[in-house]
Amino acid sequence: MIVSQILKSKPDGGVISVKPTDHVNDAVKLLSEKRIGTVVVSQDGRSLDGILSERDIVREMGKRGIGCLSEPVSDMMTAKLVTCSPTDSADAVLEMMTNGRFRHLPVMDGEGMIGLISIGDVVKARLAELSMEKDALQGMIMGH
Repeated sequence: MIVSQILKSKPDGGVISVKPTDHVNDAVKLLSEKRIGTVVVSQDGRSLDGILSERDIVREMGKRGIGCLSEPVSDMMTAKLVTCSPTDSADAVLEMMTNGRFRHLPVMDGEGMIGLISIGDVVKARLAELSMEKDALQGMIMGH
């Protein structure tokens, strides 16, 4: 399975973004309301300036206290990003996420960001793929 197939299987498809100048507190509210773990940071909603996750926020709150919630997202976001392309395999993406110890990966094509996949999206797709393989093997063994 490849990334473009995983993106098509996502029910919402949309990427939730905030601007670099938004306050972290606004991003926290958005994460809570949407029940998501990450927001993309983008000035125009298409370009990719960074990413901000729950982990980033908790880590900084632990270091600096709750005062950091009133700072701009750009102060806390991860700007040096790893991305993937629509043609990358699920296995390659899982390896990137595991090695980098992150759970969300922006999907980029030649014109910009086209989506965001989580480790949960990739695991779900991989499990579906394994289930189909198992069914096909059982069918072959049983002569169906």
